[in-house]
Amino acid sequence: MNENESEQTAGILRSQGAQPCSHAEDSDIIIINTCAVREKPVEKLFSLLGRLQHIKKKNNACIGVTGCVAQLFKNEISQRNQSVDFVVGPDNLWKIPEIISSLSQSSSCIIHTPRNRQWREIEPIARKNHISGYVSVMKGCNHFCTYCVVPFAKGREKYRPLPYIKAEIKDLAEKGFKEIHLLGQNVNSYQDPESGKDFVSLLKEISPIKGIEWIRFITSHPKNFTSDIIKTMAETEKICHQLHLPIQSGSDAILRYMGRGYTRQQYLEKIGLLKENMPDISLSTDIIVGFPKETEKDFSETLSVLKQVQYTNIFSFRYSKRPHTAALKYTEEVPFEIKKQRLIQLQELQRRIQLKANQSLIGTQMKVLCMGKSTKNQNSYFGRNEGFQVVNFESASDVTGKFVTLEITDCGPYSLIGRT
Repeated sequence: MNENESEQTAGILRSQGAQPCSHAEDSDIIIINTCAVREKPVEKLFSLLGRLQHIKKKNNACIGVTGCVAQLFKNEISQRNQSVDFVVGPDNLWKIPEIISSLSQSSSCIIHTPRNRQWREIEPIARKNHISGYVSVMKGCNHFCTYCVVPFAKGREKYRPLPYIKAEIKDLAEKGFKEIHLLGQNVNSYQDPESGKDFVSLLKEISPIKGIEWIRFITSHPKNFTSDIIKTMAETEKICHQLHLPIQSGSDAILRYMGRGYTRQQYLEKIGLLKENMPDISLSTDIIVGFPKETEKDFSETLSVLKQVQYTNIFSFRYSKRPHTAALKYTEEVPFEIKKQRLIQLQELQRRIQLKANQSLIGTQMKVLCMGKSTKNQNSYFGRNEGFQVVNFESASDVTGKFVTLEITDCGPYSLIGRT
């Protein structure tokens, strides 16, 4: 989602005559698009701003900060670093050219972060990838999980009109894109603001579009991930049998403290239904370790979910406090060293699970969408299979942007190796 917003920002600037630079040192406009989901990216922003001060002095470069950190820490950004010229929230990217033009009349940092409850189209989009395209369908979230800053950074849910979504996908298909990723903080809750059509209807309306062969979507919330969505995934040929379904914790007690709105059993029942309808489905998830009040028993219950589900991939993090969230009132903090050890233990278990699963694929054949050349040698390429796993292979001809059938010959825990 952050990459998509960066592509939108680049498109806005290019439409006004700006050109991309290969190196920050050569630029006169530098925009940092930020994420505030965890604490570490916020720290990295202030570190980066410090390193950019010499470019500011050398080129008199215009420096802007956009995204979620801009929305949440707008005053702190302008106060801590005098080199920042403007701070723009996620709802106001379209204002950037106007803000840059007005900088000569302002002696202080321009801050523009008002909320917009209505969807606003941003085009054109300067896409880096011309094979697999991101397509926004909604933004924001209404769930207010106790650890999550998204509702405060992105605001409440707003939905993109279905005709705009279909038009963008048709345009991508005409330009030769083979795959699309539908994007939103909680795509399950999508509702066309004009017709009221839901996410299942959206999937059914875009699947007939010729040229697009694979459809993916992210992110789904287990609370409102329905059996109708599962049925549509199973019955629609173009929808990949791959799903990212965050559980966050395997403990019912921690799930309650997190305000997730489902139990461990309810989550596992949905996983069971997914596997029943799509035995070949590839599953990934998000997990937070060291959430306040998390005991060793709670953590062991999370480990047991990994063993039971057998995820293809996980995204795992230590809990960090986020501004405005309800979890700030929880005083039973888990010490940093314990959080660190739990994360190591979790990731090592998942590494073993992935390695075993990948080894079972050796000797099989699979369809892979080639994303481009690798850096190893001129005949090396990389792609992704339907399960969104990285597959490295060699080819005598350039197959970038094409589907190839590969035999898997080797693997590691995080990627596969194939041959044509």
